[in-house]
Amino acid sequence: MPDPTALLAGMRVIDLAEENGEMCGRYLADLGAEVIRVEPPGGSTSRLREPRYEGIGLAFAARNAGKRGLTLDLERPEGQARLRDLLATAELLLESHRPGRLAELGLDLAGLLEEFPHLVVLSITDFGQTGPRREWVATDWVHLAMGAVLARSGRPGEPPLMPPGALGVESAVIQAAWAGLAAYWNRLHTGRGDHIDLSIHEGVLQVVDPAFGTGGTAGAGSRWYDLPEGRPDVAHYYPVFPSSDGHVRMAVLAPRQWRGLRAWLGEPEEFQDRKYDLVHERFGAADRLYPLIGKLFASGRSQDLVDEGQRRGVPLAPVLDPAQVLRAEHYAERGAIGDVEIAPGLTARLPTGFVEIDGVRSGVRAPAPALGEADDALPAKPPVAASANTSGKRLPLAGVRVLDLGVIVQGAEAGRMFADLGAEVIKVENRAFPDQGRVAAGTQMNASFAWGNHSKLSLGLNLREAEGVALFKRFVAESDVVLSNFKPGTMESLGLGYDVLREINPRLVMGSSSAVGSSGVWKTWMGYGPLVRAAAGLTSLWRTSRTATIHSDAATVYPDHLAARVTAVAVLAGLIAARRTGRGCHVESSQAEVILTAFSDRFLEESLLPGSFGPEGNLGRRGAPWGVYPCAGEDQWCVVTVRDDEDWQHLCATLNLPPDPGLATQRQRFERRDAVERLVGDWTRTRSPIEVAELLQSAGVPAGPMVRPADLARDPHLAARRFWTTLPQPGLTAPLPTEARPFRSSGIPDLPPRPAPFHGEHTRRLCVDILGMSQAAIDALVAAGILEEVDPWARVGR
Repeated sequence: MPDPTALLAGMRVIDLAEENGEMCGRYLADLGAEVIRVEPPGGSTSRLREPRYEGIGLAFAARNAGKRGLTLDLERPEGQARLRDLLATAELLLESHRPGRLAELGLDLAGLLEEFPHLVVLSITDFGQTGPRREWVATDWVHLAMGAVLARSGRPGEPPLMPPGALGVESAVIQAAWAGLAAYWNRLHTGRGDHIDLSIHEGVLQVVDPAFGTGGTAGAGSRWYDLPEGRPDVAHYYPVFPSSDGHVRMAVLAPRQWRGLRAWLGEPEEFQDRKYDLVHERFGAADRLYPLIGKLFASGRSQDLVDEGQRRGVPLAPVLDPAQVLRAEHYAERGAIGDVEIAPGLTARLPTGFVEIDGVRSGVRAPAPALGEADDALPAKPPVAASANTSGKRLPLAGVRVLDLGVIVQGAEAGRMFADLGAEVIKVENRAFPDQGRVAAGTQMNASFAWGNHSKLSLGLNLREAEGVALFKRFVAESDVVLSNFKPGTMESLGLGYDVLREINPRLVMGSSSAVGSSGVWKTWMGYGPLVRAAAGLTSLWRTSRTATIHSDAATVYPDHLAARVTAVAVLAGLIAARRTGRGCHVESSQAEVILTAFSDRFLEESLLPGSFGPEGNLGRRGAPWGVYPCAGEDQWCVVTVRDDEDWQHLCATLNLPPDPGLATQRQRFERRDAVERLVGDWTRTRSPIEVAELLQSAGVPAGPMVRPADLARDPHLAARRFWTTLPQPGLTAPLPTEARPFRSSGIPDLPPRPAPFHGEHTRRLCVDILGMSQAAIDALVAAGILEEVDPWARVGR
């Protein structure tokens, strides 16, 4: 029986990507592509990197699962010849060499594309192939500093706090997977390959927590770049309270949720005023309200409190640590975490994959390859036929129609991913149940909503009525994709579950996303991003130390933007499969499982080395020195990361430090870490962040300034790469700065963003153009409240 998760069956990927790009190929392998990991003799850097267990590099094991292994020496003619033979049979080449390195080897990208015109080449580099910083080197910490993530993390009045794990790079590489798959979809229609220039720096800006992107409802449509400098004081948005056996997090936003909490508190007299139905009024009274909640929760077990909260309609989640996550019944029941063979005879517990396809987990298919295991056993594959199609640039998703039921951040972003590349994306909405992202600021338009919903059309349609459902089904018959991120079971309750929709349109691909999944013991939970982070272990990690009581992730909207891309990639893979087989599929993603899989290597380490995965604060474990350092000026900071002994030598030369044999190795520097960190901090505090970065980067040491959201629009490297454009948005007082394109491509034209729609703005046109309805029929359905058109007063926004 065919594997329903092998959406990319028949696609061959040659993967030359080192650490920064490995998870891109892993996700494509999870979706059924044949990914051939090419390593140099002796192995890749991640195979050899600590932490290791019984000789196995754990990062390599997690990020290369499901791939085949091949060793080639690309500095020798025979290695290059073998690579060319492989490229003739491949659809996609992943590479992460520094700009110009392949050309130095005689494998320049322009020549490869001329030799193999069918090939999509995806180049993943720190800062891109062009621009004044193209030669800069970075680590995840440098990217988070320069991506305006570090500047928003931590407590007001305290040093910024580096987020945990490799959160930046692991987000950016999913943007890379989207870019590579979109270019491949385009090649299926045009016959032409492409070169994608994917900058991790830009990917971090787009995916982790975009300063110029959709935000959560608690922020009420505010813009990061308008806020005061310093860490935002938002811990009261999603407070964490001690329980008798740990902590719980609360996300009470809607009036009905507040009333459930108030009843649980015993209806305190001082909070009976109806003004407390408004979230900002409750935030303003946090000094009186939160002690009452803390007293109520202090004696209860976390799970009991969560269960009671869910019963009362009060969104709560336990704050789990990584060890608790690995043991959680919910993830085990869903198959999101399982015991996986990572090497012959060695089994460990780890996250198994991002998504489910038709109810089956699409994840680890085989252990990461042993070095060179397929050198003599690679399956034969005929060369990919070249096409004579020489037409001009094409938008990849032109002709694809998407019905977008998504709301707030993840839902908005997933649909916009398709609109950015030319799809007709129809936002289906109903005034009785509005998208809170649209109305959070008290108007029908705000910056956050516009960023997430620009370039879409709006169809006002009441799905609570049978006539509305019937109309939606007619649209389904004429569409390719349906997207939603409602609470599990909502679409089925409307009579619009996937089983129903695929009977109408067998080629339909449906993408559904939820907080913690559509099955498992937590499936009925009310889901918000902060609760997802708590239940996935991230909140417990986002602290200065293991003993710290302050959790610093309240300001971020991670993983919403990442989850949107995870969903979009799998949906596009579903469209590729439907083109081949004539059958659609149902893609399901969970925000919690997106976090788990993005941190696969660290959960694997925790499984084998219990206690290893915990808060690290601002001292990195990969090297010493490796941290966040003060610079000249108020609240000015930089990041310096020394990867190895060579970096240390270059740093010493830059700082004019005399040779010290006692600090020559990483082990020695870890043993004298306090002294090493003090040396760097004393030097950085007399210089500006950009001066520190430029001096160290000129020596090849990864370093970067802490950048604030307002700084990004003035960044010279981003300006040189034309990363920004403006979005003229009716209802707002000024155009919005926004990203100019999802990625740089040699074969895909830029599509200027079009304004986000007002509610029902295109209802009449869509009913006429797609369904062929008469004006009289539309008028009758508008009068009956089935169809909704734009409210002229709605065009006042902020």
